[in-house]
Order: sequence, then C-alpha cells, then structure tokens
Amino acid sequence: MPMVQKGRISGLLVGAVSLALGLSGCGASYDTTSPRSAREHAAADAGQSTPAASKPNVLKEGDKSGKGNKGDNSDNGDDTGSVDCAIAKCVALTFDAGPSGNTPRLLKILKREHVHATFFMLGKNHIVKHPDLVRRIADEGHELANHTWSHKILTKTDSDEVRSEITRVQDAVARLTGRTPLLMRPPQGRTDERVSKICRELGVAQVLWSVTAKDYQTTDSALIEKRVLDQTKRDGIILLHDIYKGTVPAVPGILAKLKKDGYTVVTVSQLMAPAIPEPGKVYRP
Repeated sequence: MPMVQKGRISGLLVGAVSLALGLSGCGASYDTTSPRSAREHAAADAGQSTPAASKPNVLKEGDKSGKGNKGDNSDNGDDTGSVDCAIAKCVALTFDAGPSGNTPRLLKILKREHVHATFFMLGKNHIVKHPDLVRRIADEGHELANHTWSHKILTKTDSDEVRSEITRVQDAVARLTGRTPLLMRPPQGRTDERVSKICRELGVAQVLWSVTAKDYQTTDSALIEKRVLDQTKRDGIILLHDIYKGTVPAVPGILAKLKKDGYTVVTVSQLMAPAIPEPGKVYRP
C-alpha cells in the first residue's frame, strides 16, 4: 500500500502510510506485533488454550472511575459485555482526528447499533474545541486514545516536542474524563525506535491499522463503505476519520454488512485481550 497524499485538517492531517513496507524510503525500521499474536501469547502465558472471555477497558456508561472492573487494561474503555476474540470473528473500529461536529451523529449511530469504537483524538482544535464531546465519548463507553496534540510527524520532530505532542493530549483527556489513554496512533502512522522509546517512557502503546478507506480523499460514502468492506479481515483494525463529510454516513452500511458477515465489532483493547498493550510497542494486524 503506497504512501498516500496529504489530506485536510488545517494542512496537517495526512493519509495513512503502509508500515508493512517498513516506511520504505523513510529510513525507519522497527518491529510490529499483531493484536492476534499479542492475544495468543498472553493466553499462553496464563496457561490458557484460548483467552478467557474478558472485558478490556470495561466501564459502564457514566462510570469514569474504572474501579472494580477486573481485567481492565486501563480506565479508558467500554462496556460491551464479555467478548473473546479468539472465538469471535472480531474487527476493531477506530476513528482518528476528532472529535468534530460530525461526532454526535456518529455516536448516535454507534449507540443504536450497540457498537463501541476506539477514538484517537487530536488535541488542538478538537479536544480543546469540543470538550463536551470528549466527555460524551467517554460516558458512552468508547475507548479513549491519543492522536497527538497538533498532528506533527513525530519522526521529524525533536524529542522534547514529541513528548509534548503526546503528554498534552494525555493530560487534557485525563482532566476532562478522569481517564488516561493507553493507546496512541502516530500521525501518518510514522514511527521509529526513538519515538517508540519515548512512548515507552510515557506509558503509551502505538496502534496502526490494516484497513483504510482513504476517506480524506473522497466524500463518496458508498466508496468509503466499499473500501472498508473489501479490505476487512478477521483481527483487523479499521481506520476512519470522524472529521470528514462522507465518513459518518458510511458507518451504518459498514456495520450492517460486517455483522451480516459474522463480525463482532470491538475496540482495540478488546481485540487484544487478555493482552495488555505494552508501552512503546507498535501493534499492527
């Protein structure tokens, strides 16, 4: 999958980069771990043939404490009930670069369909502009995650600024919701050993993706839906953006067809359970 063109979001948000190619031409090299592999290793370490049904990042709607939830990876997640992705045909649904004015409609759709997603949120012009939506995302049981403060390319940013890009979102989300994200998606998917070391210091794991609709390039909801469905496989991670006009209208059709095909749509942490995302590691299907 080739490197994509720049999208919108104040000239900063750019498209997905294929890390299966090791960011060819960018001089970056690092190891990745698939959610399935992490899940299987965790189950083996626990002496299980398959992971026990678990509730990663489980919280009831409105409960921000995370206390008393056995099996929590952190206190930033959802309550979709027990799911065992070693048995169920799971795929994780993620949204980048919000929240935005499109997010309320998306949340309404997800609630109606009894689906929880992982939201990789931007700080500048998003968390700052829509604090009530950040709280609503949390209150409705979705997984809160980090997409940096201003979408700087971390591999081209000095180390102090990388720390700032990550910690400003961590702090803002914690102030608003009482939860601190465990997961971070680097802008453009660009990372390297230096960025991974900083993530390890800051306590966040990096999450990439296997499915992209390139929804920053089109407002055609039917095309977005088709691209997602054509690429989706078991244990995959779908990347969409809740900031673009054509994306949210595509979600009902995507969910309906995934369910028809036997998929259980989950958060990233649910996909990995019983594994706990390891800070600094790069996870990609």
